Amino acid sequence: MAMPAKPQILIVDDEPKIRSLLRRYFEREGLAVSEAKNGSELRSQIQQQPPDLITLDLTLSGEDGLELAREVRAKCNVPIIMITGKGDTIDRVVGLELGADDYITKPFQLREVLARVRAVLRRYGAAEPAAAAPAAQTPGHERYGFGTMVLDVTQRELFRDGVPHELTTAEFNLLELFVKRPHRVLTRDNIMDLLKGHAWSPMDRSIDTLIGRLRKKIEHSAENPRLIKTVRGIGYAFTADVTRL
Repeated sequence: MAMPAKPQILIVDDEPKIRSLLRRYFEREGLAVSEAKNGSELRSQIQQQPPDLITLDLTLSGEDGLELAREVRAKCNVPIIMITGKGDTIDRVVGLELGADDYITKPFQLREVLARVRAVLRRYGAAEPAAAAPAAQTPGHERYGFGTMVLDVTQRELFRDGVPHELTTAEFNLLELFVKRPHRVLTRDNIMDLLKGHAWSPMDRSIDTLIGRLRKKIEHSAENPRLIKTVRGIGYAFTADVTRL
């Protein structure tokens, strides 16, 4: 029996020490790794062999990492985790708009980076058999049903009519927040507080951007949403009837 291929991670960073640190750790944990120190090497790597996931530094010497992310997104649907020392609100907002799957600021913990990489790989199904439907309920397994969808919190997957439906890390976390609080009006401050791990600012509008992206993926019409309703002047409410499965 052939061994399953290792997920291929492309580390894009202009600091050799960072690339080496991540490479050694990822390879020790069973991942295949390639490196790029600039946009030219990134483009070459993608052309030769598209990776299963890219970790991308936004402060490459003389280059705009956000522009590189936009370029990658235009060419292929490879997941991107932004690992950077830039923690400004505008960078997070643009990252979300580009569809980044996660955003990690330096300095970081290697175990946390690995956990996020694996979570994104699971959602994209990289080097894993495609799931045809959510698994049956087992003790400790957390799943919620609403409409024709099932949100599997344990496996961090969304299914629509039994078929896996792709979400980024931020989108999944937001949907989980809503599903666990149906028919409740949540202000933007509530949402920011509940989405822990993000350094929100008082004027942060990335919540609205994130809501818009999630609507496009779960609503029949993002222009006339039925699941995530805007409560004018207050915030948002998830209006679907949710059942714990």
